[in-house]
Amino acid sequence: MEKLFRIIANRFIKVVANIIKILCYLFHFLFPEKRFILPKHSPPICASRKNPVIPRILWQTNYTRRVTLPVYINYMFNRLLSPTYAYRFMVTEDRAAFIESNCSQEIFDSYTKLQIGAAQADLWRILVLQMYGGVYLDIDAHFVWPLNMIVKNDYRELYIVRKRGGLSNYFIASRKNNPDLEKVIGAILRNIQENKQTNVYKMTGPGVFNSVIDENNVNTMSYRYVCSQGDFTNEFFQYIDKSEGKWTKAQKVKDIVKE
Repeated sequence: MEKLFRIIANRFIKVVANIIKILCYLFHFLFPEKRFILPKHSPPICASRKNPVIPRILWQTNYTRRVTLPVYINYMFNRLLSPTYAYRFMVTEDRAAFIESNCSQEIFDSYTKLQIGAAQADLWRILVLQMYGGVYLDIDAHFVWPLNMIVKNDYRELYIVRKRGGLSNYFIASRKNNPDLEKVIGAILRNIQENKQTNVYKMTGPGVFNSVIDENNVNTMSYRYVCSQGDFTNEFFQYIDKSEGKWTKAQKVKDIVKE
């Protein structure tokens, strides 16, 4: 029954979010330079005495903290559905500083070879979850149900399965020191070293997850019951201040890995 309610909530949110997105075109037509600031970190809105296996930290990243109205509304909606979670956000420079300070020289050197922001974010999200644990969510994605009801206290991990099957990485919930994520890190580092892939998806993204993790042996859930992408926002609003645009465009004119 709860899954049915989640699907209904998902569809209702999708309708409302798309209406908001349309209205945001008018807002940014009238105020083209207006931007909103995402916080680097914020404490839980309300404290919880429970001590779950997966730490209650919500991680996100973007190329800038200055975002358009729909991206900010998307952020606010996620905070509404994750009140017991602390929030941690990093821009491009923060990610590099974090990896340099907390990871091996080999990992940092590999990271600095990546020239496309999405590929950098792919590696960073695995490293930060492996080190601290928590929940990672893409900046254009939103929960469809309260997060503390999605990620149960005894969960050791939760991955989402896409519509056509296979794991995705725009939502990842994990304890720290997860052996599955360690495999993903190793595979990404090998891909960077070998530099044979020309697609971010296969080099650092979901393609890596599906090559090293058997979804039948881990805790998974359909994305329909967890989160959706691109309802509140879209490529135009997300990359309005980034000339090279989305990674799908950037990888056509730039090598993923710097020689």
